[in-house]
Amino acid sequence: MAISLQLLAIGITGGLTLLSIGILGRVLFAIISSRLQQSKLLDAAARREKHAPKVTEIPTHFTSAGSTIQQSKGRQTKKPKERIQPVESEEKIQPVESEERIQPVGSEERIQPVEINQPVESNQPVESTEPRILESSSLQVDELSIGEREEYDARDQARDENIRSLRLLIEDLFENDATPEGDAPLNENQEQSSIELRNTWIEQFEAPLNEHATFIEQEEIGSGILLLEPTDLENDDFEERLQREGGKTGTVQISLAWDDFNDLDLHMFCPSGERIYFNNKKSACGGELDVDMNVQPTSNNAVENIVWTGNAPSGTYKVGVHFYQHHPEINTTTTCKFRARITVHGEVRDYSGSIKQTQAMQMVTSFTLNQNNEDSD
Repeated sequence: MAISLQLLAIGITGGLTLLSIGILGRVLFAIISSRLQQSKLLDAAARREKHAPKVTEIPTHFTSAGSTIQQSKGRQTKKPKERIQPVESEEKIQPVESEERIQPVGSEERIQPVEINQPVESNQPVESTEPRILESSSLQVDELSIGEREEYDARDQARDENIRSLRLLIEDLFENDATPEGDAPLNENQEQSSIELRNTWIEQFEAPLNEHATFIEQEEIGSGILLLEPTDLENDDFEERLQREGGKTGTVQISLAWDDFNDLDLHMFCPSGERIYFNNKKSACGGELDVDMNVQPTSNNAVENIVWTGNAPSGTYKVGVHFYQHHPEINTTTTCKFRARITVHGEVRDYSGSIKQTQAMQMVTSFTLNQNNEDSD
C-alpha cells in the first residue's frame, strides 16, 4: 500500500512538472512570437519611411543689406511624382540673369536673387561702358636693358650723322637785331621778315628735312623722355601759355613748351602717314598746328600746339621735336630743355627732356588710339 502511494505521488509530481514545462514553453513561444511580429512591423515601418516623400525646408535668404526675405513658415513636401529627373537636351544651360527670379520647387512663392559683389563668370567678354581710348605709349630710353641701350645709342648716332649729311644744321638766318627784354612783340616788318626767311629755307631744304623725318619715324623708343608724376610738375603753365596764344583744345592735343628764345619745332607723325609741322599746318586727317612760336625770338616762355578738334583717326601717333634755330644774341644756350603734354579725351601724360642744337630730331614718345576713339566725342 505504501509503495502504491509513493508511486502515485511521484506520478502526480511528474505530471505537474510536465504541465509547468508546457505552460512555460507556451509563454516563451508567445513572447518570441510577439517580438518577431514587432520586428516585422518595425521593418515594414522602416521600409515605408524609406520610400515615403521627403520633407523639405525652404532655406532662409538674405538681401545684400542683410535683411531676411520672408518665407513660408511651414514645411513643404514634394510629391514623389514631382521628383526632378535629368533631362537630356541639346540646348546649353544659360546662366541665370540678374533680373530673373528663382522659383523654388513645389512652391508658387518667388524668391528675389541675393545681390553679391562678386564678378559673374561668363564665356562672353564683358564690354566696358567707357572705352579705353589711349591704349599704349612707347618705351623710353631709360627703360631699356644694357644691350638695348647700346643698340639705341648706335641708332641715335646714325640719326645725328644723317642730319649733318643733309646739311640741316642751319646758321642764324636772322639779323642780330637787339631784342627787347621780356616778351615784347616784334613789329609787323620784323615778323614778316622772319617768316620770309624761313620760307626761303624750307623751299631749299624741304626734301632733306622730309628725308630726315622719315628716318626719325622709324624709331620706336622715346629719346630719354621721362613720364612726369603730378608732383614733378612745377610751374605748370601750359594752359596759361595756350590761352595767351589762342591755342585750341580738342579730343587729341599735343603741346610743347620751353623756357628760352630758341626756336623748337613740334612735328606730329599721324596714322594717315602725314606729318604736321610748320610747313604743313593742317592735315587731311583733321589735325592742325595752330600755335607756332619763336620763328624770330619773341618769347622765353614759348609754346606750340597741335590739335584735333573733332575725331582723331585710330592708329599710332609719334611726337617729334626738332631744334630748328638757336638765337645766340638772346643769351640762349645750345641745349634747350622742354616739356611735352599729350591729352587724349581728357587723359593727360606729361614728358620732359632736352635737345641740343647739333642733335637730330628727337622722337619724344608715341601713343596708340584704339578704334573706339572714332565713335567718341
